[in-house]
Amino acid sequence: MKKVTFILSVLISITITTNAQWIGPSQIAWNNQNIYILASDGPNIFAGAGNAGIFLLTNDGNNWTAVNTGLPYNSSLCYPNLCYPNVYAFAISGVNIFAGCDSGVFLSTNNGTLWTTMSNGLPNTDIHALAISGTNIFAGTHNNGVFLSTNNGSNWTAVNTGLIGLGINALAISGTNIFAGAANNGMYLSSNNGGNWTAINNGLTNIDVHTIAISGANIFAGTSGGVFLSTNNGALWTAANTGLTNTVNCLLINGTNIFAGTDNGVFYSNNNGSSWTSISDGFPANTLVFTLAISGTNIFAGVHTDLWRRTLSEIVGISETNSDNLDFSIFPNPASDIVTLNINNLINADLSLNIYNETGSLVKSEMLKQNHRQINIGDLSNGVYMVEIKSKEWTGKQKLIIQR
Repeated sequence: MKKVTFILSVLISITITTNAQWIGPSQIAWNNQNIYILASDGPNIFAGAGNAGIFLLTNDGNNWTAVNTGLPYNSSLCYPNLCYPNVYAFAISGVNIFAGCDSGVFLSTNNGTLWTTMSNGLPNTDIHALAISGTNIFAGTHNNGVFLSTNNGSNWTAVNTGLIGLGINALAISGTNIFAGAANNGMYLSSNNGGNWTAINNGLTNIDVHTIAISGANIFAGTSGGVFLSTNNGALWTAANTGLTNTVNCLLINGTNIFAGTDNGVFYSNNNGSSWTSISDGFPANTLVFTLAISGTNIFAGVHTDLWRRTLSEIVGISETNSDNLDFSIFPNPASDIVTLNINNLINADLSLNIYNETGSLVKSEMLKQNHRQINIGDLSNGVYMVEIKSKEWTGKQKLIIQR
């Protein structure tokens, strides 16, 4: 069965508690569909819910709304209302939300209100992994390697030397290195934008790779035989499995802490995978967890036939009031020439700033050094923009209206 990847980084300090548990199933699960993938985007969570399509959560876990307009509709699947492709992957950059499914790649620039097909050049439209690096989008297919788009998904080109015929379950990017996890074929590395791929399986005793997660120099591969760790770009892998004996379907990195979704619940490690502890209280026995995500105060688990959640503080002790999102505001807004970013956290941190137009194109990018928070937007035309600022562990987004 397809295993999917989603990676999210936040800074928290974690200690296990003893009397909390998962709550579920949530309202998204009325149709008993597998939740294959979750993606957090600020206050929103997108969920790929089997043939029920894509659902959006905007209020921290209570009300899920179907957002399927533009997705292909197959009336032969409708029993009941199960008419849409299975979504296996999301990738988000600015206002662009890409969904990879068994009918190709789809793009929304309006928070899922409308999806547009972006599959030109994809001979295999069964997409199981997505990753974004700058203006490059990589798509991993079910049995035909990796494809690359340099124009927001309008066209795709095969970048498959060394991967032809392989099913790609996971993609992850670290600097100029692109890592691909293949079903029953191990790990691969490209350092030239997918121009060619090299197998990197030394020490990887299980080569059925389902998920990849990266934290600094640490690269984790989740496989049918547990987790493996490399600290040298995949040149050597070491098993990191004490206490973890199950197939690992997804990994969620939180600073120095790791959550693993397995074929038997959720496990946690705070020592780079040297040891793992089950935190599956409340799950039925042998709960298969496909995907994990954190949004606001909750952690969500997409499982076989439904979706569960827990309050994060019930699982972990948070020693700081930081969250996974950077809290900031823009003043004035609407604006004409100069705007000021009012940032509640990370006052002395260096930040990267990206501004995207309504079509999702990057129109301005710069680094914000420490307390420099004023941005000249005099070179941008009137319109609505998305302002994104990032630190190493945080991302924040706000809309900006330019009006003169």
